[in-house]
Amino acid sequence: MKLIILDRDGVINQDSDEFIKTLDEWIPLPGSIEAIARLSKAGWTIAIATNQSGLARGLVSPAVLQSMHQRLVSLVEEQGGRVDFIHHCPHGPDDGCDCRKPLPGLFTQISDALDCRLNNVPTVGDSLRDLQAGVAVGCRPYLVRTGKGRLTEQKPLPTGTLIFDDLAAVVDHLLEA
Repeated sequence: MKLIILDRDGVINQDSDEFIKTLDEWIPLPGSIEAIARLSKAGWTIAIATNQSGLARGLVSPAVLQSMHQRLVSLVEEQGGRVDFIHHCPHGPDDGCDCRKPLPGLFTQISDALDCRLNNVPTVGDSLRDLQAGVAVGCRPYLVRTGKGRLTEQKPLPTGTLIFDDLAAVVDHLLEA
């Protein structure tokens, strides 16, 4: 199985320091939906692992978050692809969970759901915590310069991190390999 694990905000859709709180604020980044569909059509399993502390903070309701994810799934389907899994951490930074990135709990949930190991599975993020969570379970880290990626690029990154301008460039690289 060819599996990829993507962060959501800043990788697939625009990010905001004020949180993505409404369906209208959930705006796909140029080329991201098409990139996901291309990977899916090439036989890749698409999983998304996203921190969504706006739930714990009372900034977004579960129903609104579900509508955002349904829009994502629908847009990818319109392009002929599919999103196989979306796992989110609903907790705040001080809740003591094991699923809030940089902890690897979301990745473990994906591994368990697919009954697979995550060694060398590409994971794409725009923040250091995205990459750290994946590396903790053996994933290969890919940083995109969208979202917070340009700031993250200035920090010490996990060994072997590959850097690309956006998700479409990552997908180009993976499909050429």
